[in-house]
Amino acid sequence: MIEIEVLGADVASAAPSGEEVQRLCALALAAAGIERGHLAIEYVDAGRIAALNLEHRGKRGPTDVLSFPIDGTDDVADGVPVELGDIVICPQHTVDLREAILHGVLHLVGMDHETDEGEMLALQAELLAWETA
Repeated sequence: MIEIEVLGADVASAAPSGEEVQRLCALALAAAGIERGHLAIEYVDAGRIAALNLEHRGKRGPTDVLSFPIDGTDDVADGVPVELGDIVICPQHTVDLREAILHGVLHLVGMDHETDEGEMLALQAELLAWETA
């Protein structure tokens, strides 16, 4: 079972519904072979994501999405769902919130478009196309 917390929805006027967020996350996680876990998505303003971007990546200014993995993708003992991590999205700097959700989840499961040869972004595009079909 995938558990998802959504925070700051008031910041994102066109945020996907809770059902759509659940479906997008489950789709991206399934592509990585993950069926259980907990993650949080928080919508924030440009100032907050710029501060996080500087603190964690050393880059100035706002960005669209940041991911913060926690436990990784292995199950935790005693059947407790793995804490996959947190995704922070700035709607002001995001063209498509659904794409940002998929992007963030793929980062949580270890994919990185800055070091792979296009696999993450190709998978992201495929998942987005499949979701909108």
